[in-house]
Amino acid sequence: MPRHVLITGGAGFIGAHVASRLLAAGTAVRLFDVLHPQVHDAPGRPSYLPADAELVVGDVRDPAAVRSALRGADAVIHLAARVGVAQSMYDLAEYSGTNALGTATLLQELVDSSVERLLVASSMSIYGEGRYVDVAGRCHEDVTRSRVQVEAGRWDPVGADGAPLTPVATPESKTPRAHSAYALDKYYQERMCLTFGQTYKLPTTALRLFNVYGPYQALSNPYTGVLANFATRLLNGRAPLIFEDGNQRRDFVNVHDAARAFELALDSPGAVGRAINIGSGRSLSVREAATRLASVLDRSELGVEVTGRHRVGDIRHCFADVSVAQELLGYRPETDLDQGLRELADWLEGRVAVDGLEQMAADLAGRGLTV
Repeated sequence: MPRHVLITGGAGFIGAHVASRLLAAGTAVRLFDVLHPQVHDAPGRPSYLPADAELVVGDVRDPAAVRSALRGADAVIHLAARVGVAQSMYDLAEYSGTNALGTATLLQELVDSSVERLLVASSMSIYGEGRYVDVAGRCHEDVTRSRVQVEAGRWDPVGADGAPLTPVATPESKTPRAHSAYALDKYYQERMCLTFGQTYKLPTTALRLFNVYGPYQALSNPYTGVLANFATRLLNGRAPLIFEDGNQRRDFVNVHDAARAFELALDSPGAVGRAINIGSGRSLSVREAATRLASVLDRSELGVEVTGRHRVGDIRHCFADVSVAQELLGYRPETDLDQGLRELADWLEGRVAVDGLEQMAADLAGRGLTV
């Protein structure tokens, strides 16, 4: 285990959980974060950060700030990124500036650093649609939905012959087909870090995170994870807002499992040079996720609000094959969804969240980004 780890974007909810695990293992942790107001709606150090973690406020695009944050670190976990598929489709310069330029700035500063290990948070979004099979059992990996199709409300992808396809778990071998600016940025982050690691002989691993949820998520950011958005609506006495028909399937992985994956990857020589799925290994429809969270929060009477509209950049089905993570990291998801939702509900109790979901939907529609 490294002695001193720098976590970029470390004041976010994933970074906070990773920091807690590393500190418990006796590792010194420095968190580097710009504390963007869209994520952190209160000024100053977030209260949920572990007290023993050093926090340095700075922008990952600033070479001097990055250079200073790297001093003394022998490993880096690179989480810094603007997140959200929908917003990335209209705020392109900001997203690429943080995600692509920020990563390049970090790597430039790593050239002359003493860092011995690099992990980067990639994303399931790089796959685009997940893997599908047809009735004959043949795999289909280059699946897309046309604008005409989604405008007609035909949500599920079909084969070239129009025959139905069945979604199956997506392995790392599937060719990426990014459908959004955010997905392209994450793929850049992943490939740039792995290429840099190979070039400079810096052991590097990319973890392709699926839909991470849990305590400390930014509830007032409408472009954050879908379960956080559902929680925000429910806390405000409103039905969860669901795009398309709600039957799109995702892999919801608890933040404790995601944090453990980063800890395992720091010490895994077999993971060097690899991109690895980190998910629960199970799929769930978005509608069922909403209803199960509502049940845990005793808000089932609110039902769900299905928009019947598609957000440009969204995909239909994608969930993880985690066998590589099991083999290379010894990773096993330990938190089932009901347990994770109960913990999330406990954390949500008494919290205030600003519901910006309807405004977000209106903003996207005004830009022609929903159909």
